[in-house]
Amino acid sequence: MTYRTEQLISQLVNQLKNDQTPNGSWNYPFESGITTDAYMIILLRSLEINDENLISELTARILSKQETNGAWKLFHDEGDGNISATVEAYYSLLYSGYVNKDDFRLLAAKKFVLANGGLEKSHMLTKIMLAITGQYPWPAYFPLPVEIILLPLHFPINFYDISVYGRANLAPIMILANKKYVKTSTRSPNLSDLTLSGATDEFLNIQEFQEFFSLIEHDLKSLLGFSQTIHSLAINRTKQYMLDHIEPDGTLYSYFSSTFLMIFALLSLGHSNSDPRILVAVKGLKAMQCTIHGHTHMQFTTATVWNTSLISYALQKAGVPTTDSVINKANEYLLEQQQTKYGDWAIHNPDVLPGGWGFSAVNTMNPDIDDSTASLRSISQLVQNDHRFHQAWDKGILWIMSMQNRDGGWPAFEKNVYNELLNLLPIEGGKFLLSDPSSADLTGRTLEFLGGYTNLPSEHELMKRGINWLVHNQEKDGSWYGRWGICYIYGTWASITGLMASGVSPENPFVQKSVKWLLGIQNPDGGWGESCKSDLASKYVPLGSSNLTQTAWALDALIAVSDKATPEINAGISYLQVATNIDNWTISYPVVQGMGGDFYIHYHSYQYIFPLLALTHYKKKFQG
Repeated sequence: MTYRTEQLISQLVNQLKNDQTPNGSWNYPFESGITTDAYMIILLRSLEINDENLISELTARILSKQETNGAWKLFHDEGDGNISATVEAYYSLLYSGYVNKDDFRLLAAKKFVLANGGLEKSHMLTKIMLAITGQYPWPAYFPLPVEIILLPLHFPINFYDISVYGRANLAPIMILANKKYVKTSTRSPNLSDLTLSGATDEFLNIQEFQEFFSLIEHDLKSLLGFSQTIHSLAINRTKQYMLDHIEPDGTLYSYFSSTFLMIFALLSLGHSNSDPRILVAVKGLKAMQCTIHGHTHMQFTTATVWNTSLISYALQKAGVPTTDSVINKANEYLLEQQQTKYGDWAIHNPDVLPGGWGFSAVNTMNPDIDDSTASLRSISQLVQNDHRFHQAWDKGILWIMSMQNRDGGWPAFEKNVYNELLNLLPIEGGKFLLSDPSSADLTGRTLEFLGGYTNLPSEHELMKRGINWLVHNQEKDGSWYGRWGICYIYGTWASITGLMASGVSPENPFVQKSVKWLLGIQNPDGGWGESCKSDLASKYVPLGSSNLTQTAWALDALIAVSDKATPEINAGISYLQVATNIDNWTISYPVVQGMGGDFYIHYHSYQYIFPLLALTHYKKKFQG
């Protein structure tokens, strides 16, 4: 087994080295289904930007993902299909002009949509897109009136209680819903034949929440008066929020969805199709395209910083020295990506200098905890010998430490942004969209970094509070829920490795409970696999097959707590040795969620990074 382990490590190292780009980064695709492809077609046709090459290429990719029953899925084991994805695909294919309504593929898609409830059963965010483009009526009332942006921070609910990802998308939605804006073109198709009972305006379940809305309205009226002047001020403030958060590439916060919505919001405020801001935003979106298996795909964002920090760190763990040109270029790239702007994170955390890293190369104002700890791991060996990296290190450490939530855990983007009142809003997927609470994956990985790469003692109050958060948020079965991955394997891996780095004994009962859980879900082939269904079920759902990345996570956790290579660990290593060279649906299965039930991600880099880390840790600990 020793020879095969070393051979596979060498294979993965060489693969990663060869895939580095000239600027030192790695630009593996951030793949997220067909929604962004569909929305790009709809956007271009709505703006009458007839980029036929791009539209035809996106059409081809969407068609390549259709199931034999006519539906589209978000993940392999989703069942018969996903109605929202199928509606989006159907609409965009029709709007493209390259597929006719009587095409057998669209007829099959239509049959699936109608058999599953019609347009009425699609996701709220899909309905908003349909409303913007004239295919579905706007609701009479939207749960977040635009005036909420004027409320002060001390109010029970205010705009900055919403997560940064939520704000980025809801700011343009609030304008669009207020205006009930509709944008059609001469090419606009008619989707009325996809409705069963005639679409109603109640795609937000308003009646059940009328008392809650009355509370918001009362607060707004008591403070602001709800005059036309106040209303205009709120619209202008919301517009300015969008403009203030446009990245240098023209996108809003570097996200596809928020930029798509911003373009239509600007149109609703009187901007023309040819407005420079709109054209630059479209150019920014076009720059996110990539090629996967010969098909053009519109990425939701780019994962360049995330990929580069994780890969550089993994390569160094595998023995590639910092003097190697690959590592040198990667770390110089990361040094340039450290952020210097005060973003919205400073609203709840005003007393610290910028120092974090963001996810995307075009993200300049929205750092996150994960990218920051990952980047610091990558540059950690250079800190003592290069003052530039030492300065970056100091700023990054202080920023990460300052971002700990009052409950002891760590969020993804912003400190203490978890207002439980927002859970009352009838916004589908609201728990993923509206808040940024402490999570096991962020808390575990932050503890792993602080415990393993700094001289912060385990008795430090910050460490103790983080450990206590994990202890008190462990599931009854011994697992932890990971917010940004799938789901319980992910959270358990992050938690165990974080606890081990923080000085917690492997014999601790809650650690052993988590080990027992991991061993209990190991597959007969030695691997592990968890379904995307886990996020909405709020419990572990087995995938039915082993997954390469999830196996690496489970193995890494077990290696961290074990003093010898157990039969279960060896079986997992054997699975990695076989699975690294297979090519089936499990390799492209999304193991990351952005928004449960709606948005899942396949990182093309993960199939190299996490097996490499698990194999390296196994070799160093058990093979000397």
